[in-house]
Amino acid sequence: MALFGRTAKSAGRRSPAARPERRPLPLPVRLLVMAVAFVVMVAFAVALARVTLEPSPASRALIHTNLHPGSSLRAYLNQSRTRDAVKQIGGNLLLGVPFGILLPVLAPRARGILRVALVTAIVMLLVELAQGALIAGRAFDIDDVILNTTGALLGHLLLGRRLGRAVHARRPRKD
Repeated sequence: MALFGRTAKSAGRRSPAARPERRPLPLPVRLLVMAVAFVVMVAFAVALARVTLEPSPASRALIHTNLHPGSSLRAYLNQSRTRDAVKQIGGNLLLGVPFGILLPVLAPRARGILRVALVTAIVMLLVELAQGALIAGRAFDIDDVILNTTGALLGHLLLGRRLGRAVHARRPRKD
């Protein structure tokens, strides 16, 4: 069914030419935002190292290598203390959120959701491998990688995508 020359399906979409132009932020503002994002990312990396590269008393009973997605999640949920399960699952989700927010600001080519997921999964996989190989009282857990990546995707969808577009808007074309 046509609606003034447009189909109902395309009535809600704008053509690329009809979209409002996004102008890049002034260079000093962009540099300031990127500098702040860099400082926050470094602080996050330090916090991530402290949290993930030290033995965790809360997960002492669950220390084993897990290569089966969902296995640790079930173990967390079957714990008698709900608080410990919330800490494990929520903590792993929250660890990924900064990647989803900061990556599009620091790396304009990583603004897409698939790239954010891929970079986060690779970084978290390396963290888990380091935990399993180097830290006594820690083990590799694929569920942690999945939860961290999910957190990054949430951060990207909630704020990272918009921040990345605001800081790195494409310059309007001159015809």
